[in-house]
Amino acid sequence: MTYCIKTGCLDPKNDNAARFCKSCGSKLWIRDRYRVIGALGRGGFGATFLARDQRLPGYPACVIKQLRPTTDVPNLLDMARNLFQREAKILGKIGNHPQLPRLLDYFEMAKEFYLVQEYVSGSTLQKEVKESGLFTEVSVKQFLKEILPVIQYIHSHKIIHRDIKPANLIRREQDQQLVMIDFGAVKDKVSQPTVDPTDQAALTAYAIGTPGYAPPEQMAMRPVYASDLYAIGVTCIYLLTGIPPKDLPYNAQTGELLWQERISVSSHFSQVLVKMLDISVHKRYQMAEEIIRDLEVEPYLDSLAQNLSFATPGPDTNNQPSTQPTKSTQPTTRTSRSARIAATIRARKERRLNNSTHYKGKERRLNSSTHYKGVERRRRKKYTAQSLIDAYAKGYRDFSDQILTQLDLYKQTFADARFAKANLREANLTSVDLSNTNLGQANLTRAILKNAKLVSAYLADANLEGADLRGANLSKANLDSAKLDGANLCGANLTGATLSDAQLATALTNWSTIQVDGRRSLLQKIF
Repeated sequence: MTYCIKTGCLDPKNDNAARFCKSCGSKLWIRDRYRVIGALGRGGFGATFLARDQRLPGYPACVIKQLRPTTDVPNLLDMARNLFQREAKILGKIGNHPQLPRLLDYFEMAKEFYLVQEYVSGSTLQKEVKESGLFTEVSVKQFLKEILPVIQYIHSHKIIHRDIKPANLIRREQDQQLVMIDFGAVKDKVSQPTVDPTDQAALTAYAIGTPGYAPPEQMAMRPVYASDLYAIGVTCIYLLTGIPPKDLPYNAQTGELLWQERISVSSHFSQVLVKMLDISVHKRYQMAEEIIRDLEVEPYLDSLAQNLSFATPGPDTNNQPSTQPTKSTQPTTRTSRSARIAATIRARKERRLNNSTHYKGKERRLNSSTHYKGVERRRRKKYTAQSLIDAYAKGYRDFSDQILTQLDLYKQTFADARFAKANLREANLTSVDLSNTNLGQANLTRAILKNAKLVSAYLADANLEGADLRGANLSKANLDSAKLDGANLCGANLTGATLSDAQLATALTNWSTIQVDGRRSLLQKIF
């Protein structure tokens, strides 16, 4: 179908090959290049259409935004035009980020403005909640892990999005990454008021944002970086409750949303949400990295609670008494609680990243003794699905050698975890996020990995015989010497994956399977 975008056209639907509208006679192809195939949305300032670029091979899909105000008031026309030009400028400035849509074209024609950008195929988080149900605390934390670096990137370019909400966050179909769309409300050129050089207030000519997601200072035309963080906090509440903010009760005196009784999350995560949603902009998180830091600290709070009540030990690493003055004799040597937590986290990460030197000193002696083997045996246990999910939520990442057969882990997140030599036979891993996960030598016989995210996963020597990998994203995964006999790879994405033709020949593929070189398979195997 070719769609007519002429205002007032009574029958905009035309045949694919049509070049002029059969109803109103208008020219159909925009700029003799873009063939509109349907409408995506309409608003006071214009409309959005899905189109195909007829000049490029394969006629790739794209999104066309047309400035079409429904008013003749000069001031409103100027405002609409300014917003549209601003969006084009911003997309051109920051659109090279993989989780932001790219600007493809921008032009004016017949006193109307057109913006062409990358089409993101997938479902919005709003649709995801309605169709698949509420997010768990673990899922919301994973959402924050994915989206906060994007916000950090936007803010680093001195840009405030101002319309972050579930409907403007799309989970891209091909790689399951979150993509932030709709930059029509952005504010760039953050200005520094002379009254306070530390204030990040950005004065703007228009109060823009979605009611409920926009904080008070934004609706008062004074958005700051923290305004976007408030919107992310409200989005978290929606993901956990499925209730739009306009339907949530609020404190009539302060305007604060009352959400605590509607969700059940850990104490620490509740405190993070409270700080994100503080009505007072001065008490709220100021930058995305502050939230990231607090989320990274959470898994270590229980184990560090006792240690943090003491002063940081001296530099001696041989378990000798410290020669540094005690807290009572030299209080100025005390370090802050967050600094001590950060130091401990860094130390733990370094130990995990260097397995070859992990067992130095006393631990090295354990490695060569039968006692160490006993320790390893005691570490192995029979996880349930919930206990595994809970362990990951608390920060545990190493599940090597564990018995995890037939566990139902549908749509969970275990990114960056270790399942080396783990037994995951017949486990339900449908739509599970296993990005950057170590599954080397794991037993995944007849495991269900349909639509699983295995980007950059390590699967060398893994047993995937009879596994269901339909639609799985295995881009850049290492499948060296993995057993793929009878594995169903129909529709899987193997772009950049490490595996041989001989391995692939033992698996089931079809025309929609994306090969290592990024091309779709020409063969269809039916067994």
